[in-house]
Amino acid sequence: MRSGDEPAVPDAHWAALTALCLGFFMILVDSTIVSVANPAIMRALDADLESVVWVTSAYLLAFAVPLMITGRLGDRFGQRRIYLSGLVVFTFASLWCGMSSSIEALITARVLQGFGAALMSPQTMAVITRVFPSDRRGMAMGIWGAIGGVATLVGPLAGGVLVDGFGWEWIFFVNIPIGLAGFVLALRFVPALPTQAHRFDVPGVVLSGVGMFFLVFGLQGAGGEHPWSSNVWTSVGIGVVFLVIFVWHQSLGRDEPLVPLTLFRDRNFALANIGIASIGFAITAFMLPLMFYAQDVRGLDPTESALLMVPMAVLSGAFAPFVGRLVDRVHPRYVAGPGFALLAVAFLWLSLAMTPDAHLWQLLMPIGLTGFASAGIWSTLSTTATRNLDPRLAGAGSGVYNATRQLGAVLGSAAMAAVMAASLSGRGLGNGLSQLHSIGELPGSLREAYAVSMAHSIWLPAAALTLGFLASACFARPPRTEIRSTSERSSPARM
Repeated sequence: MRSGDEPAVPDAHWAALTALCLGFFMILVDSTIVSVANPAIMRALDADLESVVWVTSAYLLAFAVPLMITGRLGDRFGQRRIYLSGLVVFTFASLWCGMSSSIEALITARVLQGFGAALMSPQTMAVITRVFPSDRRGMAMGIWGAIGGVATLVGPLAGGVLVDGFGWEWIFFVNIPIGLAGFVLALRFVPALPTQAHRFDVPGVVLSGVGMFFLVFGLQGAGGEHPWSSNVWTSVGIGVVFLVIFVWHQSLGRDEPLVPLTLFRDRNFALANIGIASIGFAITAFMLPLMFYAQDVRGLDPTESALLMVPMAVLSGAFAPFVGRLVDRVHPRYVAGPGFALLAVAFLWLSLAMTPDAHLWQLLMPIGLTGFASAGIWSTLSTTATRNLDPRLAGAGSGVYNATRQLGAVLGSAAMAAVMAASLSGRGLGNGLSQLHSIGELPGSLREAYAVSMAHSIWLPAAALTLGFLASACFARPPRTEIRSTSERSSPARM
């Protein structure tokens, strides 16, 4: 029974959250689902390794670059309208991906798919921020955070099952019925919230777009065959320069800035962005050596390797809603801080267990702990970031937060590829990257060195979590604001 001072959130809000989470889940799954299908795509489309890597990189690039802009589009034209437009683009691009007969066509379709995801992603968080009152937002963000955490783990598992059972095309075709169902649900349940008469900061759009492109493009290249080459550093340098100019331009306050710097006056918003970059880096990075260890050292197939992630997905999804309720009642540092610390412990424990002859339960226990620990992080960060956001800036804040998460993931992928290559080369395994893409079980003489290389690589994401722990330790206690009236949000006019 609910206490009198905790009014129930209308059922319509939960229906809207369900519709949004379906689309959010789909676009995040597609960030990782291709990884286990790469060998099949290479054979089917007669592609080389460098080309097939861009099937994933093109999606991440097109997803990450426009996020700050698409968040603002939602404020201007309505989150519901932009979300539905992005869902149409994403679903059509998924059909194009599955029907592609060349690697070039597939990469092009993945770019369009990534752009559709960029249109959708900020709107999910912005609608939650505007629909759910601040004192009751934790549970909603708990579910949203659980979806984000579980989706990154389900991708490889779903990819393995679909590739083994139906063929690589079905990792894209499966999005079509999900996209159609998501469109109908969003059209029915997601409210058309009032828009703001924003004027677009055209110089800001250009500066942020160019800066994000070169930065993400460079970071993606850092994980390729020539990590941290002069071309990579040049691209990253150009991106940083443009983004510095972008921040300076925003600080001038002319017209209406694309990213209002007043967002960062909220201490918790700024710190939550550091935290989400940290866990985005760590989760993306740790999965790479674990998957290569499972397949190259243990001889598991893609589906069996992905099944190792089940304890993490189950525990993360099970505990995240409870954490959401907890965050509405206690200081966020007491939830996120232990989460970051436990996640680092889980990674270090896993690195010790990754020996050539370890029993599966020795791996599944630390993997399960990663799920329990991460449940305390995702929803806590998202709730803390949005707790005091002005509804007029919900799209801008959501765009920044999602862009930060994607940048962390891209940096984690690139840095881990470089660390793995260096570790393998240092143990006499030749060109490290060529060993990473070997298929089947390694000869016995190499298994020990390979396992040690993969295990030591996991120290990198464990170290990266230190930044998130320090950021969460500095969270301020959110003020207990009065619950705003939801009459406007409960019965909005439809578009």
